Amino acid sequence: MRDAILVPATSIALAIIVTALVIMAIGESPLQATQVMVRGAVGSGYGWGYTLFYATNFIFTGLAVAVAFHAKMFNIGGEGQAAIGGLGVAIVCLSVPWPHWSLALLAATLGAAAFGAAWAAIPAYLQAKRGSHIVITTIMFNFIASALLVYLLVNVFRVPGSMAPETARFAEPTHLPSAYDIAPWLGFRRSTPLNVSFLVAIAACVGVWLLIWKSRLGYEIRAFGHSQTGAVYAGIHPVRIIMLAMLISGGLSGMMALNAVMGEAERLVLDPVQGAGFVGIAVALMGRSHPVGVFLAALLFGMLYQGGAELEFEMPAISREMLLVIQALVILFTGALDNMVREPIERLFLRLRKGA
Repeated sequence: MRDAILVPATSIALAIIVTALVIMAIGESPLQATQVMVRGAVGSGYGWGYTLFYATNFIFTGLAVAVAFHAKMFNIGGEGQAAIGGLGVAIVCLSVPWPHWSLALLAATLGAAAFGAAWAAIPAYLQAKRGSHIVITTIMFNFIASALLVYLLVNVFRVPGSMAPETARFAEPTHLPSAYDIAPWLGFRRSTPLNVSFLVAIAACVGVWLLIWKSRLGYEIRAFGHSQTGAVYAGIHPVRIIMLAMLISGGLSGMMALNAVMGEAERLVLDPVQGAGFVGIAVALMGRSHPVGVFLAALLFGMLYQGGAELEFEMPAISREMLLVIQALVILFTGALDNMVREPIERLFLRLRKGA
């Protein structure tokens, strides 16, 4: 519990203190900025709608990184896997005249996961069979996915007579119910992008928990991550674990497209991911690769994104670049400087234990 709660809480507190100093340095009030961010993120149904919409993206990509982390692999290719997952969603939605959104959602989920997993399979194979470093191959595949998506949207899927590099709009029966359609009495507006894919993200959290802690495959993934030599001695095949962990990770990243492509844009556009694949790394680190932690960390980053947009609007002195600094500080303290916080806390508890 100390590792799961106290260390992240301390890291976030330090990030808030440094952020306050930065805001003071540009002549603004940290207290006023905090009030604007909190009010913009959770002070209304409109704010909650956008906060949970962003959080949905981060849940999928955070879970994807977390699964790979358990096998001690750093899947930095969530951006490309999610983009290719969007291609799977578009093909499914455009190829079949679906009679109802529920059937379309089920098929699109399978399509997004399959395309995302397929895109992760190549770096996984290179890692398992050729020893190529997973970080290098996955980040290279982000750029390849971006280039491939541009080519397909310009030359294959673009609507005839249109100059916009995007697919045709999906048919009406495939449109996912929004938060306004489900619960307008909660203050959600018609323009709120939050949709039922948020429920799919919650189901994915439960599924990952069952996989990692309640299944034989999950035990093998964790054993392999703790000690590859010990796992091999126990009869666990490294190639199998690397491939399966990366396929699951890529499939989860691909499922992010349900929210961004099928739920919000209702068509495939250029850059549907918009950085969520990289934010997923910070979400997984902050959430300690546990689905509950990933959910809470995704919610925090969703609040930062939505609250930051309101902050930029109400306090013009705080620019978009300053918002990136604030987000970077949170990532810095919860990720890169994690040991700086953990080690003093460990020493403190060791002294308290000896004193007792």
